[in-house]
Amino acid sequence: MYGEPDPMAVLPANSSHRISVALCTYNGGRYLEAQLESILAQTRQPAELVVCDDRSTDDTLAIVERFGRRASFPVRIENNPVTLGSTKNFEKAIGLCTGDLIATCDQDDVWFAEKLALNEAAFDAEPARGLVFSDAEVVDETLRPMGHTMWQSIEFGRFDRWRVRRGKAFEVLLRRWLVTGATMMFRADLMPLVLPIPENWIHDGWIAFMVGAITPVGLVERPLVSYRQHAAQQIGGKKLSWRELYQKAREIGPVHYRLAYERFVLARQRVQAIAGKVTNPAFVTMMDGKVAHQRRRMEISESSSRLQRMVWTLGELARGGYTRFSPNSRHFIKDMFF
Repeated sequence: MYGEPDPMAVLPANSSHRISVALCTYNGGRYLEAQLESILAQTRQPAELVVCDDRSTDDTLAIVERFGRRASFPVRIENNPVTLGSTKNFEKAIGLCTGDLIATCDQDDVWFAEKLALNEAAFDAEPARGLVFSDAEVVDETLRPMGHTMWQSIEFGRFDRWRVRRGKAFEVLLRRWLVTGATMMFRADLMPLVLPIPENWIHDGWIAFMVGAITPVGLVERPLVSYRQHAAQQIGGKKLSWRELYQKAREIGPVHYRLAYERFVLARQRVQAIAGKVTNPAFVTMMDGKVAHQRRRMEISESSSRLQRMVWTLGELARGGYTRFSPNSRHFIKDMFF
């Protein structure tokens, strides 16, 4: 632990929240300083920064230690004894947070100065919210804007945003991934319901899905993060052309569909386990439909018969699976022809 001032001394006088930032690092020395400086420059300072390093071999730890000695808030550094991987490293970092709001943080982005303040304001506007997320500006390695945002990249359009605002976040999340961890803040009192995170999920997708089942989800409808694109990135925000979408559809195979199926089997088990806290009892039934849809898509992908794949795909279309549980019509086309 570095720099341990009175925790309340770093909070604005009118604040009722302690905000923790959970940052996971692994060989992130190239971009890490810019991310740390953007946390330090927040108009709403956090109460603590928790950093879990997954056995970096570059100068990542030295950068964090130098930052910790001059930060205006406590910086807790955990050097993992064994490599955990991204999901379990975030699980650990989140579990170490002591604030009542938790913002997850990647090592290679840059936050806008008002990010924490606007996320917190969204909770103040509707205290029942369990999670808030924003858009992000997609930038290249040098932080030059690439001409689109993350929401544009994933086609999170006006209708789906309207549905989230109307309390339909869970139904939208059943169909598609929405929440980028770098833009996310959630209530710490929900930690027992979202942890542990299954290893085959990405932390942001799992947390958003579970929180969406039990509380309203809020949007800050503007970019609050420069989301950096680079070669070593795990998950990108590139806006794909039709040619690239076609190529990606050709490359996705049975392993992808089996993983998706297994993920939602685990999600159904967790939703069933917390059924008493779920906002709408129908969500449990919806999970059964989602799992059945993912199982059918897995079986379609594993079939060696093109005719059989076409028949099964048409059958799933007739049942309404693609309409209720897939992001858009392209997924039906992909299963039908690829």
